[in-house]
Amino acid sequence: MQKGKGEGKKISRPIVRISIISIAISLAVNLITIAVVTGFQQEVRDKVAGFGSHAQILKAGEYSTFEGEPIVKDPEFEQLLLNIPEVKNIQSFAYKPALLQSKLDTIWYNINGIDTFQLEQEIQGVVVKGAGKEFDWSFFKENLVEGRIPDYSGASKSNEILISEKIAQNLNLKINEKTRAFFVENNAVKKLFTVVGIFNSGLEEFDKEIILADIRQVQDLNDWGIQAKIRVADTMIGGDQLLIYADVNGGNGNYKYDWGRGYEKNYGFTYCDVKDTVIRLIVSDYWMELSQREEDSSIPDTAYLKIEIKGNKNIPCEANVDMFGEIEKEYLNDTGTKFAIHFKHGKSMYFEYIDGKGSSENYIGGYEISVKEWDHLNTIVDDIKNMLITQETVDINGDSQILLNKYNIRSIKQDREEIFLWLDFLDLNVYIILILMLLIGIINMGSGLLVLIITKTNFIGLFKALGSSNWKIRQVFLYQVSFLILRGLFFGNLVGIGFCLLQKHFTIIPLDANIYYLNAVPVNLSIWHVLALNVGTLIVCVIALIIPSYVITKISPVKAMKLK
Repeated sequence: MQKGKGEGKKISRPIVRISIISIAISLAVNLITIAVVTGFQQEVRDKVAGFGSHAQILKAGEYSTFEGEPIVKDPEFEQLLLNIPEVKNIQSFAYKPALLQSKLDTIWYNINGIDTFQLEQEIQGVVVKGAGKEFDWSFFKENLVEGRIPDYSGASKSNEILISEKIAQNLNLKINEKTRAFFVENNAVKKLFTVVGIFNSGLEEFDKEIILADIRQVQDLNDWGIQAKIRVADTMIGGDQLLIYADVNGGNGNYKYDWGRGYEKNYGFTYCDVKDTVIRLIVSDYWMELSQREEDSSIPDTAYLKIEIKGNKNIPCEANVDMFGEIEKEYLNDTGTKFAIHFKHGKSMYFEYIDGKGSSENYIGGYEISVKEWDHLNTIVDDIKNMLITQETVDINGDSQILLNKYNIRSIKQDREEIFLWLDFLDLNVYIILILMLLIGIINMGSGLLVLIITKTNFIGLFKALGSSNWKIRQVFLYQVSFLILRGLFFGNLVGIGFCLLQKHFTIIPLDANIYYLNAVPVNLSIWHVLALNVGTLIVCVIALIIPSYVITKISPVKAMKLK
């Protein structure tokens, strides 16, 4: 019908072209909208989850990831979580705020012909996230721009850290450079770390805040658990007695000591023995408030002191002292854990400190849970809640209690509620754009159909005179319009998919990460979205055009054949 000649063709051609262009624009806009919005949602969701996983297990009653009370690491509970089919991975976490300091920088000035200089150091507040042996590094490997991933698999605590490109630029830090970190507890603590890797997630809000360190460092810095040490005082008691005392860190400050006769409050005793011995100390803490349960006390720690006596063992312990009255000690190693005290008249004692390892490694901030399918997150969180209600555990008093009394689970949607509410709100924008674009396409294609009907009135009258039904004639026009729609869809796919591929591979449209969380417009080009939009657009438009095709039923064959 389009290939006919005459005035009808001149009238219909521009209208038909406009109709095809409107369908193409409609599909292209819809394709780009869905690709950008779903890409944006997926990108932000994956990046946020990369920093904090999909769900977190915290201590019951706690809702803050950064400042909450710790829980005791429990392998049996971890296995219960891993038995849930949709759970992909479980890892321990711990957080600690810190101030990160740059290296000293010298800036030279020339003032009135005199050279002078100024020393500067940058300081940035960060949150140190502790990572352990089981930590899933896949997200940071994908976003690593320089260096390597830290190795925390060793027996001793590692000083390696992973920082973002944003922090590295702010503090002028490079790979293998050392940086100081300051932590505030009862006393300020300074740690020296080595930068081994730099990442860039594109999520600036997190990049400028989070650094990764060995979880054992964070556990120590949080004063979780107790570390016990036995020490020999620097002064004598009564002139002939040494003072051996407990030096304890962590816990709640109310300590009880077991020197071999059960727990007591005495933190030390005087000593002057005649035989070799090993002194053992077990330290725990206790709560003075009646509301606190015994299970809330810290896990005890054990320390030892080895003593070897040489010379005349039976003489008194009259040590040599310096001008300040302090005992003169002969240190036998660089760390000061082995030393000797030489007494008058030929008696000597050799000491070796064996400090407790500390119980801090038994405590964690909580568990991070990764799931296999994001769409199933709410269901998995509900399943874990049901498990916490139905499963029981036994406390140190032998009493049974449900796990819900020990743990609380929060999904990432709850922790970052403002981000995910914003992402969900984008769906409404998509629906509005899809509907508007479809309406524009339907209106323009309807106009094109009406123009075709008007220009082919003689054709309609002839077919009616030959006995064709109204529906058969309407079908002819609907087939013709469907062909025009398909042409529009072809060009729409060309433009829409082409733009998405250009953006994906060449980043032609950047973003302000401070506002949009990302530094470029992301696209998620799904074949299913493309097929659904094409098929949906074709079906909706054809169905909608059935109404304007009703005009054909009102055309009289006699009058139509008389028209010129």
